Amino acid sequence: MREGDGGRADQGAGQGADQGADQGRGGLSHLDAEGRARMVDVSAKPVTERRAVAEGFVRCSPALLDAVRGRALAKGDLLNTARLAGVLAAKRTDELIPLCHSLPLDHVDVELTLEDEGVRLRGVALTRSRTGVEMEALTAVAVAALTVIDMGKALDKGMVVESIRVVEKTGGRSGTYRVDVGQAEPDRTEESEVPSREAPR
Repeated sequence: MREGDGGRADQGAGQGADQGADQGRGGLSHLDAEGRARMVDVSAKPVTERRAVAEGFVRCSPALLDAVRGRALAKGDLLNTARLAGVLAAKRTDELIPLCHSLPLDHVDVELTLEDEGVRLRGVALTRSRTGVEMEALTAVAVAALTVIDMGKALDKGMVVESIRVVEKTGGRSGTYRVDVGQAEPDRTEESEVPSREAPR
C-alpha cells in the first residue's frame, strides 16, 4: 500500500487517466479507475534517501517483567529474540502486505526497553528508493511485539499490544512527518505542496 509520498504517484506514460480517477477518490493512488486495489507504479519517481521510525508498547504483568529482568524465562532471552524477529520481519514486509513494493533496505533496527508497565518498542528503517519505509518500520515493531507475547505468554496470558504508529518519516516529496511524544497533534513540515487531507507517505 505504498501510495507514494503524500498519496500521489508521479504521472508517467499512460498514467494520466488513472491519476485523475485516483484523485477523485480522495487521493488514494492505490485504487484504479474502477476502485480496485493495485500496486502503485513508482517507476517515474526519483530515488531518494528515506527513513521511518515506528513505536509500540506491550503491556505486561509485573511477574513477567521481573522474569525478563532476571533472564528467568524458559524460552530464553525475550528482548533479544523479539529484536531479531522485528529485523527479520521488516525485510519481508512485501511478502506480508499485499501491495507493498520490495525495497532494498540499507538498515533496520529494533530497540526494546523495559518500563514499569511493559515493554516499549522502537523500530527504524532506512532505504534509498522511490517510496517510503513506513510499513517496514511498522512491521518490525508489530512482529517484535507479537514475539514478546509468544516469549512471555506462559507467565502472562493477558498481555496487550498498544499504540503501534509511525512517529517519524523523512525523505520523499511529502517532506518530514514527526509526532512529538505526549502531544495529540503531529508536527508536519512539508517540503512541497501536498493537500493536508492526504496521508504522510
